[in-house]
Amino acid sequence: MRSEPLLTAVPPAPVRSLAEVYAIAFDLAQRATEQYRSLAVQMDDFFQPVRRVFDMLAAREHDRADRLATACLAACHKRPDPSDLRWTPIDLVPPAEIADIWDSGLSTPYTAWALAVRHRQRAFVFWTYVIALAEDPLVRLTAESLAHEALSDGNFLRRERRLAWRTERKIEAEDAATMPGEVDESASAALLESLLLKDMKGWSRGLDPVQREQLLTLDPVRLPPPSLKSDEGEDIESGFEEIEQVKRRALRRAEQLCVIYLDVADRAADQGTMELAQKLAKQSIIRLAGLHDLASQPGPR
Repeated sequence: MRSEPLLTAVPPAPVRSLAEVYAIAFDLAQRATEQYRSLAVQMDDFFQPVRRVFDMLAAREHDRADRLATACLAACHKRPDPSDLRWTPIDLVPPAEIADIWDSGLSTPYTAWALAVRHRQRAFVFWTYVIALAEDPLVRLTAESLAHEALSDGNFLRRERRLAWRTERKIEAEDAATMPGEVDESASAALLESLLLKDMKGWSRGLDPVQREQLLTLDPVRLPPPSLKSDEGEDIESGFEEIEQVKRRALRRAEQLCVIYLDVADRAADQGTMELAQKLAKQSIIRLAGLHDLASQPGPR
């Protein structure tokens, strides 16, 4: 969860004219369209459900830009003009949050909708600042309309976020129901550690000797892996799977382990459990960073 304020910067000066209001609003909508569209384009088929959300969000922001252009033409007899901007509007969809979605192997429709909710919350706060600073009644009235639109839009996006959350919880519950017996978090972590180690060995087949050594010496302390009959005879090095698939899965499992250990540390009922979970989380984060570093290096994988 991010703890910083919704807005990292407030409008540095009052908005003086209606043309300036529309230029700002149009700029914000266009940049949001580009940010969402870039995520939709970059995500591969593995993230198809997330990509669909960003396609929808990009379309909504594109429609918003078109409506703003039409309104500006009616009110100011011209389309929104960047030359009317007296300062650069702040980015309501910060690049760091875009990177969080793109870099994460755990991105889901819920995280995509949550990003959009934060975006429209920022828009609402931004326009309230514009209203407070405005001296022109028409500027203030138009900014109020834009603030109300952001608030209404945020309500719609929150509903979509709730639906995505419920859907994901339902899928998780169904997956858990297919597992024989009850699996606690330590067993889940042990299973992931075992599977991740096999993926790392498979990944190492596509690396040069230096990179292979770097990969296989990422050495967190592992929980004892469970005995899994269903895994017996399965050889990740058999060549039946592409290295890219193995690499992607390894990154996802490494990230899942970080989440599990951090969650256990947060909910620990005693000091010993908390310290062990914190230690495992730290080691897992270091491992994840090392895996990301290897994934970004040139050469065969």
